[in-house]
Amino acid sequence: MTRPRFWRIVEATSVLLFLVQALRVSLAAMFGIIYDQIFAGTPTSWLPLSLLLLVLCLAAPLAAPRIPGRRTLALAACVAALARIALSVDSPEARYWGSLVVIAAGGIYLASLFSARRSTVLPALLAALAADQLLRAMGQTYDLSLHPSWLPFQISWTAIVLAIAAALSLRTGAGDLQAGQLGGRAGLGLGGFLFLELSLLSLPNAAARWSETSYALLAPLLLTLTFIPQHPFVRHVLASHWLALPPRRTAVVVLLPVALLGGYFLTGPISAASLLIAQALALAAAACLLDGVPYAPRPVGPSLTFGMLAWLILNFANAFAFTYPYAVPAMRGMGWAVYLAACLAIVLGVLPQRRLAVAQGMLSQRGGAVIAAGLVAVASVVVAVWPIPVRQHAMTPRMRLATYNIHYGFDEGWHFNLDGMADAIAQEQVDAIALQEVDTGRLTSLGVDDAYFLARRLGMHVAYLPTVEHLTGIAVLYRGEAQTAAALLPSLREQTGIIRVTWEMPEGPWSFFGTWLGLENEDKLAQGAAALDFIGSTSPAAFGGDFNAADGTPLVELIRGDDFVDPFTMLGQLPPPGTSPAVDPQERIDYVWLRGALPGEARVAESLASDHRMVVVQVDRTQP
Repeated sequence: MTRPRFWRIVEATSVLLFLVQALRVSLAAMFGIIYDQIFAGTPTSWLPLSLLLLVLCLAAPLAAPRIPGRRTLALAACVAALARIALSVDSPEARYWGSLVVIAAGGIYLASLFSARRSTVLPALLAALAADQLLRAMGQTYDLSLHPSWLPFQISWTAIVLAIAAALSLRTGAGDLQAGQLGGRAGLGLGGFLFLELSLLSLPNAAARWSETSYALLAPLLLTLTFIPQHPFVRHVLASHWLALPPRRTAVVVLLPVALLGGYFLTGPISAASLLIAQALALAAAACLLDGVPYAPRPVGPSLTFGMLAWLILNFANAFAFTYPYAVPAMRGMGWAVYLAACLAIVLGVLPQRRLAVAQGMLSQRGGAVIAAGLVAVASVVVAVWPIPVRQHAMTPRMRLATYNIHYGFDEGWHFNLDGMADAIAQEQVDAIALQEVDTGRLTSLGVDDAYFLARRLGMHVAYLPTVEHLTGIAVLYRGEAQTAAALLPSLREQTGIIRVTWEMPEGPWSFFGTWLGLENEDKLAQGAAALDFIGSTSPAAFGGDFNAADGTPLVELIRGDDFVDPFTMLGQLPPPGTSPAVDPQERIDYVWLRGALPGEARVAESLASDHRMVVVQVDRTQP
């Protein structure tokens, strides 16, 4: 590998990584904007304007010159690198505007790279996806480089990219100009590929939740699969042999949806194996899309724009599958259809390719560097995700229980604040805590697994119940060895459920139940009755959650009538403090009820890390 080629790969990988991160951040920013505008009940012009700006930035490849010079690449790389700094700033506004600039500059860079250095696109994109997986594993599924503490490193990284871009812009040479070699359908397929990668296959925590298997196992395996096609020999064999014949390319795109649907509808090792196969097939499809020679070439800019807009449409459709009660009720349980549509986009992109281009000198490139980088990255991920010892329950009579609506990891101002939530929980020294609005791999919450992140930070076990599309639900974090069980509750709108954690204590079994009950237009009495049926006559027990019901409502009275008592009332704290919203609470909708136990303390924590406040109750298990 010649030195200029190495630095070109470094530059391209960096810019495409920044683009991948900006795409994720832009969706999280739009989620906050749409949430506030819709739930506030008074949408303003900012709602369509913010979406229009995102669409315009995704269409930026239209501005890329058909035959770009080196300085075009350098300028786009510099703008993307400078704007990327804003993504590491703890400000929703800075991240929104920064992500737009990175998307626009990164799109122009990618379109220019297709024409000027097309043989660099596939290895750079796969290296960017691998680097993204590594950074997310190092941050326990929260991209380490989005954390404010990363800001000095990001500034240094930006300076390196600026220096590389400036140095390369002074070099002369035509590169491997292949203007107009990206078909319109290939652009559509690229959009489908990016959707699969960013929403699932490059999110091992999402794949682990889909398959209900170990994240610690899937993280290194998916990273290994992402590295394999980057090796020059593997890429050469893919182009010259495995994918050289149309029937083989057809087999790839036919088997891809089969593997994805197996991962969606099955569970356990079979589901995990299906998702690993899907990743291998998706990467083979990417080789067809990025190295393929279409029958009907089109200018790169329009084709790439077509793909980026397809990516956005697929993500919005997927969002409707999660928010079906408030958007499109027919999307309930239809997440698989969105992934099937992404596969169809890839099929339409791969089949029109006449052949795969094999860059001259590909085999002469050094593959040892790829192997070395891959081994270091995989080893780093193994270390980062290796299971850690869980803190055991102290087995003292005192037990601290809590409930906390974590708002998908955001505070009321849409700062992503899982760190603050972890600190608040740690400060209360709880033995078990019920969590609501828990995302475990949605792009609208930066792809973070909230349950895994908090359990890892706090040294606690986690019982997680997915209620919507595998990746949204409720959880209970707890200390010590315990048995767990869960069940879904009847839901007219957003599906919800209940979790049980039971410890074997010296004085007998002790149970804690966590739930989240529906919002408006929900039959909460039916949900409450089903939850109480699940609890049965269990005593002693605690029952915590976000009940979305105020004191005196029929649901609250139903729970009181089943021998559950309110710790605040028993301790004479009248009126009990509010829990929602976190800033200047106006209502009390979060509770920890007790049955067969007396409270020693009941309090509402002052932390503003979420949009709700945490409720904490201390009990003495020896007091009947």
